[in-house]
Amino acid sequence: MTLIDYPSKVAAIVFTIGCNFRCSFCYNTRLVDPKLFSDSDVITEEEFFSFLKSRVGKLDAVVITGGEPTLHKDLESFILKIKEMGFLVKLDTNGTNPEVIRKLLDKNLVDYIAMDIKNDLLGWNYEKIVKVGVDMSLLLESIKMIMNSDIDYEFRTTIAPGISKENILNIARHIHGAKKYYLQKFQDMDVLDNSCKEVNWLSEDELDDIAKEVRAFVGECKVR
Repeated sequence: MTLIDYPSKVAAIVFTIGCNFRCSFCYNTRLVDPKLFSDSDVITEEEFFSFLKSRVGKLDAVVITGGEPTLHKDLESFILKIKEMGFLVKLDTNGTNPEVIRKLLDKNLVDYIAMDIKNDLLGWNYEKIVKVGVDMSLLLESIKMIMNSDIDYEFRTTIAPGISKENILNIARHIHGAKKYYLQKFQDMDVLDNSCKEVNWLSEDELDDIAKEVRAFVGECKVR
């Protein structure tokens, strides 16, 4: 159960395995690389829906996160089963699969989307953070689609090594008019690359000051 992942809703959160990014600051390390995940940790769909059935009337929603959920070909059918039980659905995504997002929106299968924007939308800057090649046109398509949708949404950036105030402001300028943009503090946990723990991060006071400037471009900006 989570009280923070779906704003104003009591939700269950389910984690999918596998990601097409390799962000050094990622703390879901076993979810990024399926080889690190043991079969004993996998929850079957039968177990998941049995759990969910027991929570009807107690939970409002289900949050699907990862990893990167849109990598899974059965995501649509999985969500459909959840919606048929009467739950709202929030999807967390990195935005690399706009076609999947489009299908889910067209079929009214998601009620809230949170998209991570890893860095400003210059290809070399982005790839420096995610450690793989990125087709930036796909990210731009996802951003535009989400902003033009009728559902609630948020964008968010984890303040990682190498991300500056100017990077954050460039993101804010690009998503000008967005409903919500959150700055996420680095979580000092078991991350993919422990060397990032040795980097000097922007302080909370600095982030608060940046958030004030970002509010000139978006409806809401908070540090969390």
